[in-house]
Amino acid sequence: MKLKEIELRIIHLPLVRPFRTSFGTQTSREVLMVKVTNENGTTGWAECVAMSEPLYSPEYVSGCLDLMKKFLIPALKSKPEITAEDVPVVLKPFLGGQMAKASLETAILDAQLRDQKTSLATYLGATKSKVECGVSVGIANNLEALAEEVKSYVDAGYRRIKLKIEPGWDIEAVKYIRNLYPEIPLQVDANQAYSRDDGKHLAKLDEFNLLLIEQPLDEHDILGHAQLSKEVKTPICLDESIISLQSAEDALALKATTIINVKPGRVGGYIESVKIHDLCLKNKIPVWCGGMLETGIGRAANLALAALPGFTLPGDTSASARYFKQDITTPFVMEDGYLNVPQGAGIGVEPDLDFLDQITTHKEKI
Repeated sequence: MKLKEIELRIIHLPLVRPFRTSFGTQTSREVLMVKVTNENGTTGWAECVAMSEPLYSPEYVSGCLDLMKKFLIPALKSKPEITAEDVPVVLKPFLGGQMAKASLETAILDAQLRDQKTSLATYLGATKSKVECGVSVGIANNLEALAEEVKSYVDAGYRRIKLKIEPGWDIEAVKYIRNLYPEIPLQVDANQAYSRDDGKHLAKLDEFNLLLIEQPLDEHDILGHAQLSKEVKTPICLDESIISLQSAEDALALKATTIINVKPGRVGGYIESVKIHDLCLKNKIPVWCGGMLETGIGRAANLALAALPGFTLPGDTSASARYFKQDITTPFVMEDGYLNVPQGAGIGVEPDLDFLDQITTHKEKI
């Protein structure tokens, strides 16, 4: 298809409660939105999952905006016609920028599939019509506050609880919640907060029957994760370390992980995500879909991915109300611990343009 216009806008959405991890606390979500319009007048939407600051990832909102304007969009505009499948090839010469690239690929894919009257779920190879929901719980001020928050999610019907941890907030917090909920699927996420010397300490988590320990060490320390997997019995899951199919292949070959968290923005898009899924499915490695506090636009696309057969663990595909009082799309509402996978053409949802305009702090068209 031919690209007619690309709109970039930044929005600010307040969170229903502060979300604290080992790398910082968020009280609102700044999101870079991408809208493409093709020669047929069909529009496609996506969101860039980069955060305001380069704390989780080297990418950040204003940096992604600059990268798109200076390099990525001009490269796409240089092609007379473009498909979503072409995007990774055209943008490959520009190093890094997976989150920026993923948002452009997804917006183009949304428009492309709308013209084809095909859903993203069908295009990706989904086999499920609904996805089991997990929820991510930030670091709390105290154990009582943590228990109160976890209880609200258990009562709401979430089927898996993930606790954010860091040195000083780990063993006791996990023990407290496990004692309250002996049977619920439970996992932890360290966001790189530990070092190779912490193996014996992290092994203390083994008694709590956790699904996994997510990204305990630095994202570049693949060898360290392989060594750690020999010290702890709980499965090690990689998140930040998995930025491509190649990185997933390397991590599995080195036995650095036995579970992979697939985040489309982090790996460069949904096309690359499916390749990682297929690799893991072939090797009987469980995968699950991670979250980046997405709005309804990103959540809809993630649900389509999480509906693939290899996604056997509940992901971070929470209901809209988990993060936002008002979402930018019709809110996703959980039913009996599940979210329905959108079946409409493209990502299957539309933004509320009036509300979007109210929370927009920057907008430009190219």
